[in-house]
Amino acid sequence: MTVISAEVEPPAAARVFGDRVDLARAYAADLVARGEELGLIGPLELPRLWTRHIVNCGVVAPLLRPGVVGDIGSGAGLPGIMLAIARPDVDFVLIEPMERRVAWLAEQKHNLGLTNVTVVRERAQEYPKGRLDQLTARAVSAFSKLIPMATPLVRSGGELVLMKGASAAAEIEAAEKAIRKYKLTAVEVLELGSDVGVDVTRVIRARVP
Repeated sequence: MTVISAEVEPPAAARVFGDRVDLARAYAADLVARGEELGLIGPLELPRLWTRHIVNCGVVAPLLRPGVVGDIGSGAGLPGIMLAIARPDVDFVLIEPMERRVAWLAEQKHNLGLTNVTVVRERAQEYPKGRLDQLTARAVSAFSKLIPMATPLVRSGGELVLMKGASAAAEIEAAEKAIRKYKLTAVEVLELGSDVGVDVTRVIRARVP
């Protein structure tokens, strides 16, 4: 049986999480120990756990501003838990429909002492409308499908801050109709992470009317 080792923490982690990097380390250790068993992460992700997941999420933190940020389909807490660690000045609502994932998120909130996190067991479509200042999501759905799901949850003047892959620009083109329907403005792709020496994280950012 082949044993797959977890990635060693890269220097970028301390740059991204600063004096709260120990919280990211505690989360990473727990995810390595139990994440596969709980169905939160596949074994092939362990060799790139820090660069592909933890730091990849953390570099989005500077885009957030004080207020209430929702993370839909929060899953293992990527990016919600990582962003809550990096930005203790921001309140996060982690919205997740699956019971075992909600239990994991609540446990991480407790174990890490994240007083800026609220965990909600709901589908995004069930969450109250217009309460969030910003909304994020990672590996949930295509931009065209996220727009009708996510936009109603954000107040006027708020933002979508959606983590995407290399096809981010193509997703914007494919979502043209939905962008017009929901009147999103300032739609752009941002590339983050090169300044800390990790693979690029792509984010679609858009303003809600």
